Amino acid sequence: MRQQSIDTGLIRILSISPFREDHSYLQRILGHSKWKLDTADHLQAAVALLQRHDTSVVICERDLMPGTWTDILEHTSRQPHPPSVVVTSRLADERLWSEILNRGAWDLIAKPFDRTELVRSIKSAWEHCRYQIQVTVNPAPMKVMTAAS
Repeated sequence: MRQQSIDTGLIRILSISPFREDHSYLQRILGHSKWKLDTADHLQAAVALLQRHDTSVVICERDLMPGTWTDILEHTSRQPHPPSVVVTSRLADERLWSEILNRGAWDLIAKPFDRTELVRSIKSAWEHCRYQIQVTVNPAPMKVMTAAS
């Protein structure tokens, strides 16, 4: 059974990385906030967490061995309220950034992490996810403009 976090005010973030230092860094940044950090070392553990919890933001290492960020993006796209996916990589360049955006992920963050950039990206990814849920749950009526006669 999935634990609902959308209406409780809890903002759940999932960090997927085989590197413990990624999880530790994120925990130091997010540990004193209203953001709850879950961690997974590999793809299968991440999918299990995504099935149990409504997650707002996924921060995913580019290469998961086995698997990549595209596997997570594919999985999350099938969820009722897909989280925003932020990809991280030591080899962040314009080509990878373009690929990530074109495939539907939210952002690319270079490693080593810059605290300000990381917080900005997570916050904007969360706001995007929250907006998408609001639009889905309470779609605003479309305004029809009529030409003056």
